[in-house]
Amino acid sequence: MSIDPPGSGSTVRRIMLGASLRRLREAQGLTREVAGFHIRASESKISRMELGRVGFKTRDVEDLLTLYGVSDDAERRGLLEMVREANTPGWWHKYGEVLPNWFITYVGLEEAASVIRTYEVQFVPGLLQTAAYARAVIQLGYPDAPDGEIEQRVHLRMQRQERLTRPDGPRLWAVVDEAALKRPIGGGGIMREQLQHLLEVATLPNITLQVMPFRFGMHAAEGGAFTILRFPESDLSDVVYVEQLWGALYLDKREDIDPYLTAMEQLCVESTTPGGTAEILGEFLRET
Repeated sequence: MSIDPPGSGSTVRRIMLGASLRRLREAQGLTREVAGFHIRASESKISRMELGRVGFKTRDVEDLLTLYGVSDDAERRGLLEMVREANTPGWWHKYGEVLPNWFITYVGLEEAASVIRTYEVQFVPGLLQTAAYARAVIQLGYPDAPDGEIEQRVHLRMQRQERLTRPDGPRLWAVVDEAALKRPIGGGGIMREQLQHLLEVATLPNITLQVMPFRFGMHAAEGGAFTILRFPESDLSDVVYVEQLWGALYLDKREDIDPYLTAMEQLCVESTTPGGTAEILGEFLRET
């Protein structure tokens, strides 16, 4: 299996290609309706293309480039090559039968991110879970799922973690509420293994783990869990991911992102230091 460098995954390539097409259209003063008519499509399809939320047909992109006055061969070749890259399925698409589309989108973005900042209330973050803990969490969420499906989901979660130990792996900064660490998911043995695992991964140079203790009282993220993804490509804005019971929100507008950035900064200031994290995890481990 080939490994794409950060920022080169198909999900991010779709977003980058869509943003390029939007800039070219706007430079020509054309509406999405005019662009859609030119490729025998609707205005809403042009909108979805420019947001990177659909696949791209080479013919459509060629026609749009002509409409937008892109005649330079090198520029056209570069954008059409991006079409091929954007349409190449990522390794995670093989799990499409057991995962909803809204989460497949997240995995693609996570795979391309260079910095992942997350706050969790209910559970240990998925990227820091042991296989046994992940299995217990997934069984809680999908009590009627057959064993084979459960194992596929566990395997995907473990595969997502592999990037953290690669030389080009992302920077992970996780703040975990004390409630998640006190909740005995799977029983005492599984929780002890999970807490020991957190102690170990917290020593990795690209992982920062902080705990938000109960004693700190109210804090900046009372609204619940969220993740902020940052990408190495300067053309891409941060994306905030907020998971709900049967879906997720993806926020990429500055006015929507800023409150989450502020909340994360405050959480990091108010939570334990790395040394304090090791101390509190040790306490929980002795109590489990």
